[in-house]
Parts: sequence; structure tokens; C-alpha cells
Amino acid sequence: MGTLDQDGKILVGKGEQPEYLTLALGNRHGLITGATGTGKTVTLQVLAEGFSRAGVPVFAADIKGDLSGVAAKGEAKPAFVDRAKQMGFDYVPDQFPVVFWDLFGEQGHPIRATVHDLGPLLLARMLDLNDVQEGVINIAFKVMDEADGAADGEAQDLVDLANLRELLAFLGKNAKDIGNRYGNVAPATIGAVQRQLLVIENQGGEKFFGLPELDLSDFMAVDAQGRGRINILAADKLMQSPRLYATFLLWLIAELFERLPEVGDLDKPKLVFFFDEAHLLFNEAPKALLDRIEQVVRLIRSKGVGIYFVTQNPLDVPDTVLAQLGNRVQHALRAFTPRDQKAVRAAAETFRPNPKLDTAAVITELGKGEALVSFLEGNGTPSIVERALIRPPAARVGPLTPQERQALLASSPLRGRYDKAQPHRPLADLLNGNAAPAGDEEDAPRNGSGRNGSGRNGRAGGGAPAEQPGLGSRILGGIGAFLSHPAVRQFGRSVAAVVARTATQEAMKRMGMSPSSRRSYAQSGRGRSRTYGLVDDGGADTGGAGIGASAARGLFGNPQRSSDRG
Repeated sequence: MGTLDQDGKILVGKGEQPEYLTLALGNRHGLITGATGTGKTVTLQVLAEGFSRAGVPVFAADIKGDLSGVAAKGEAKPAFVDRAKQMGFDYVPDQFPVVFWDLFGEQGHPIRATVHDLGPLLLARMLDLNDVQEGVINIAFKVMDEADGAADGEAQDLVDLANLRELLAFLGKNAKDIGNRYGNVAPATIGAVQRQLLVIENQGGEKFFGLPELDLSDFMAVDAQGRGRINILAADKLMQSPRLYATFLLWLIAELFERLPEVGDLDKPKLVFFFDEAHLLFNEAPKALLDRIEQVVRLIRSKGVGIYFVTQNPLDVPDTVLAQLGNRVQHALRAFTPRDQKAVRAAAETFRPNPKLDTAAVITELGKGEALVSFLEGNGTPSIVERALIRPPAARVGPLTPQERQALLASSPLRGRYDKAQPHRPLADLLNGNAAPAGDEEDAPRNGSGRNGSGRNGRAGGGAPAEQPGLGSRILGGIGAFLSHPAVRQFGRSVAAVVARTATQEAMKRMGMSPSSRRSYAQSGRGRSRTYGLVDDGGADTGGAGIGASAARGLFGNPQRSSDRG
């Protein structure tokens, strides 16, 4: 069956003529829709197999477990053999290189990210926070940056949910001082966020956060025969936590966008990403998040990545995103309700019309394994919609047995790389100013050993006692220790802020500016320093929700890599 694919094209199905997806246009994204049981998963498998044969790595979420069969050789079932003959070729079974992943580490290699890498916007989405609660999360990230001595968005010590709990507790204990700088931090709001953390922990979400982090190069690999690796995420259990599922996939897309270089249009994509149950991505998503999703979908193709959404109803996808999806496969839809009828009309209107077909009527008549297809042609325009039989998959249709899955995990090229999580590192010392940030352990004093390898009482390797300082030195040292205490430093900053604000107001008064004009000036943003969050300046005070976005953070609030900022 591998010879059926033309050079630079994947055979997907056949109607009056063969229907091919052009690899060079595979990064223009796509959409697979249809009612339950009409063949969407089989179409996904056919496309994944085609991209793999062409040397393109694939990532796909396996919602029901039946996509795992792509790792096993197919069976010459009568239905597949007959369909292959109808399409003019002989059915030949095949199998493909597969690596299994699982956020919970049960059915595949664990995937981990740090809280810092997820960023405040996606974290708030995962926790289902309101604007005020999201503001507290933005403040927490800013405080973490300050404690880490890093530029905005560069703190590395905020790793797992236990770290986030420590950070929120620190905010609660220092709410007055922190509130003076960034806005009100109410104990009730912190408590609400902590309760949402408990919900995620009860769903097993704490396993997603930690180290070692995922290396994206492990996704984008080919085997010895030049076939692209098919990465399958076991998502049957993950789907019980829809927000965690959607947030993880958004984070993964954001990581690809932030880390991969610009490559323009290639002969074939560098990676193809299938997002099953895509409606979960958009359900109840705030406009700020939807805008960023649309932006990523529009721009990520220049990184060589194609995103294919799989869902039941085309109305599940916002119009701004739908407009970016050039390669389309539409399975049957049922029109029993007014909403169903609207979905059928909407689906029909998205295709380039075919004078020979009543597209809306055909959508309701399609049988299992049939679809309306329209792929981008050489000039980037959609082809005329055609009715076609979908090519039968070469690999197994249906799940692997647990024994087969375990055998593949045991022989995986990534075995042992992610299986063991690194120990939790508390934040207490860092937040209180008594420890070095992550990555500086070699330069920091060791507990109980003094500085520069010194032992107790200042002895170094059993040598002579260190010279004791005089009275004057001890007095000056005590004053220095007092002034360096975090509470004293914070008090000094607060006093300086009040003095500066008073001086500014007095200067504006002498310039003849009224109180209302001074407020307008302050709200215009001209009198503000760079903000830290993901909302526009000038928003109402919502307990910290107006803390703005750092220039160091990406489209979803996740940190940009320094090497990617140019």
C-alpha cells in the first residue's frame, strides 16, 4: 500500500478520482468532522499513517484507546479488502513506529512540565479561575520572579503544585506588603485558588507538574527506515478532566510555537498535531485565550507544524480558527434538530461548491467510511468538494492488548528517560531570601558547612580558628544584617514609593494639572513601568487581575526561551 502515495502526496480516498493531501500544504492545518461512529478516528489513522510513511512525525491524543493499534500490523478484514478493490489496489497490512505517552505515567512515558512553563494564563484556565483569582496568580508569578532574582518570566524554581501552594501561602502571610505594590491580595481569593488546586490534585493533575521536562525533539523523530514517529497520548483517563486535557494540549502547542524556529513553507511538515475532541479547547474559553489560539494557529504553520482538529460538529470551532483550516474531511452529520440542521448548512457552506453535488444533502446521506473531502491544491486554494471512500488503514484498527502495549514500552527508545520524577524542592528558603535560585547551587553556601567549604565555627579543613572580629566590626555587621532583612527592605521600598508618588503629585500640581487629569495621565499607561500579566493596562482594579503581561512571556503567558527572542 505504501506505493499508492505519489511523490509529495498522501492518498486519502477515492471518488470519481483519487483524493490526495499535498505534503507541502500539510502545514496549512485541517479539520475532520462527523457524527459519532461515522469514521473520524479511522480517517485520523489514515492521515497519521500517510504522514509517517512520508517521514513526518505525528502527535495524536487517543481518546478511546483504539488508535493504539497503529503500532500493530493490520488484518486483511473482508471490508478492508473489498474497499481496497473498489479503489483499485490490493490491501497490504503494515505497522508504524509508535511511542506511547501518558500524563499519569500508566500507559506510556510520563509527560511533565513546570508550573513556571505553563504560565499564568493557562494555569488560570486549567484551574477555572475568575478574573480576580487569575490576578492573584499573576501576582504570584511576579513575586516568584523577584525571589528568584530573575527577569520577568524567567524564574525557574516554580516547578510543581506543591511549590505553587508554598508560594500562595507566602502571598497570604505577606499580603499587606505585596498588596501595596500590586493591588489587593485577599485571603479569601487565595483560599479559593488553593481549593481549585485541590480539585486538580484529586484528578491526578499533580503528576503533570515536575521534572524532567519533556524534550520536544523526542516527538520529532524518525525511525531507521525514515518513517515519522507516531506519538500517541493515552487520553482515556485524562478525558475525565477535560480542562486538564485541553490545557495540556494548548501548552504543548505553545511550546512548539515558542521553541521551533521559523522555516517558512517546506516540502513537508516537521510535525503534524491531531487535536481530538477539539470542542474542549474552545468551551467557555475567555476571549483573550481564544484570540491567542487563533494567533497560534495562524502563525505556527511558519514553524512547519500542521494542526488538525477532530470534532463532531464544525460549529464547535470558532470562525476565526475555522478560516485557517485548509484541508477538510467531512463525515456524515445527522439533522434531527434545528441545531443539527444549522450545523449541516454551516458545514456545506465551508466547502468550495461542486455543481454536481447538493453538499448539504450529501452530508446527511454519507455512509460509514465515506466522506466529503476538499484538500488544498498547488496554488493554496481549496479543491472542489468531492464525495469519496476513505482509504482503509494499513495498521490494526482497534486497541492493543495491555500485554502488547507493555512490550512496546519495554522496547521504547525513550525507556528510562522520563520514568522517574526528580524530588520536590521546597521554596521556603528562596522566598525568605536564604537560598540561591535554581541553577546556582554550586555558588551557594551549603547548610552546616559555612561559605567556601568552611566547617563549623569558621574552620576550614581542620586549620587554625578564624580571626574573631572586633567590637566595631560586630556592631556594623549587626546593622548590616538588620538592614538586609527582607521585611526591612520591603519597608524601605514602601517608604520610597510613597515619597516618589507624593513628589510626583506635587510636581504635577505645580504644572497646573487637576486631580482628574492626573488620574487620566496615570491610567493612560505613560506613567507606568512595564507590566506583568495578560490583560490590557487600564483595566479596573480586580484584586490584582490587572497585573499585565511580561515581554518575556509568549502568546499563552508561557515563558519564551531566551534563544527564541532574537
